[in-house]
Amino acid sequence: MDIILRLERITPAGYPRTFGKLLAGDDHRLCYTLEDEVREIPGQPVADWKIRGATAIPAGRYRLTMEDSPKFGPDTLTVHDVPGFDYIRMHAGNTEADTEGCPLLGMEIDPHGIVGGTSRPAVKLVQHVVREAIDRGDVVWLDVSNTVEEA
Repeated sequence: MDIILRLERITPAGYPRTFGKLLAGDDHRLCYTLEDEVREIPGQPVADWKIRGATAIPAGRYRLTMEDSPKFGPDTLTVHDVPGFDYIRMHAGNTEADTEGCPLLGMEIDPHGIVGGTSRPAVKLVQHVVREAIDRGDVVWLDVSNTVEEA
């Protein structure tokens, strides 16, 4: 069975950081996300709009697994086959300076980023959800969409 987590971005393009909601099931919010600015130009190759280390991944569906990461350790949430991006992980952090295209996770946000002390609990929660699905033999997908609405 496939399990789909949805990352719905909720910050309009052009804002210096991109907030989102990570949803499971029937719109149950697991946590918030923070990414670099969305620069995506639909229909254009990633190389035409990506600024290295300062661009959110493109909208799309990506397989989500847990892997050992030299930087983030065991059971790192790993997003696969993102066009124009390598080593995309969902991890802890507080501002867009803590990411190079990777979605950061947090239980609370404010206009500047993820509220301190809420990122690691969010990562643990999502790891738990993904681990349970994988242990059942499910395939986990991450659907990323560029929703135009303010946070």
